[in-house]
Amino acid sequence: MSTVLFAITGARTWTLNDGTEHATGYWAEEVLAPYRALVAAGHDVVVATPGAVVPVVDEASLAPDYTGGVDVRPELAAIDALTHPIDLAGVDATAFGAVYYPGGHGPMQDLATDPASGKVLISALDAGLPLAVVCHGAAALLSADRADGTWAFAGRRFTAFSDEEERQGGLADKAPFLLESSLRERGGDVEVGDAWGDHVVVDGNLISGQNPQSSESVGKLLVDALA
Repeated sequence: MSTVLFAITGARTWTLNDGTEHATGYWAEEVLAPYRALVAAGHDVVVATPGAVVPVVDEASLAPDYTGGVDVRPELAAIDALTHPIDLAGVDATAFGAVYYPGGHGPMQDLATDPASGKVLISALDAGLPLAVVCHGAAALLSADRADGTWAFAGRRFTAFSDEEERQGGLADKAPFLLESSLRERGGDVEVGDAWGDHVVVDGNLISGQNPQSSESVGKLLVDALA
C-alpha cells in the first residue's frame, strides 16, 4: 500500500480585490471524499501545508446542503493527519505514492504563488506519480515554474473550478483573478463541463476534478492509479 500526500492550503482568508478578507480554508468534501476512498483501499495519508500550519475547514462547506445533512465535523476531527501537518517546503514528492491537492478558496491565497508547492508539483509530475487536483486546488498549478522560466503544465489537459461557477458563487467580480482564465492564459488546455456537474479529466498521470461534486470521482481514480 502507498502513502498519499495531501497538499492543503494553510490560508484562513482570501484577500479580495476590494481589500476585504473572505473567510476560507479547505473544502470539506474535497478532503473527505478522496480520503475515504484511499483509506478504504488501505492507503495512508500525510497532510502538508505551507509552514506546517494546521489547516482550517471552510465553514461554508459544512452547511447541510453540501454534506447531505450530515455533520462531518467529527469525521474531520478524527483525521489525525489534519492536526499534525508537515511543512510543504520540506516535502520530497517522490517519497509518496501519489500527491493530491484539494480546494476551497484557500489555494487562491497561498498555494497559487508558493514556490515550495511548485517544486512538489513539478517533482510529482516529472516522476510520473499520480497527481490529482480538485476545484480551486488547481490554483496551485500556477506556481509550478521550472528553472528555465517555463510553466510545467503548459499544454497539459486538465479541469478546474470554472469562471461560470465563480460567477454563480457570487465572488467573480471581487476575485483578484479567475482560476479558469488564469490557467488558460498560462497555456493550460483547460476543459470545463457544466457548472456543478461531476467532471474529471485525466491526462497521463495528471488527474483533475472541476468542483466539489467531482471529488468522489477523483478519489476513485486515485485509488485505481495506485492499484
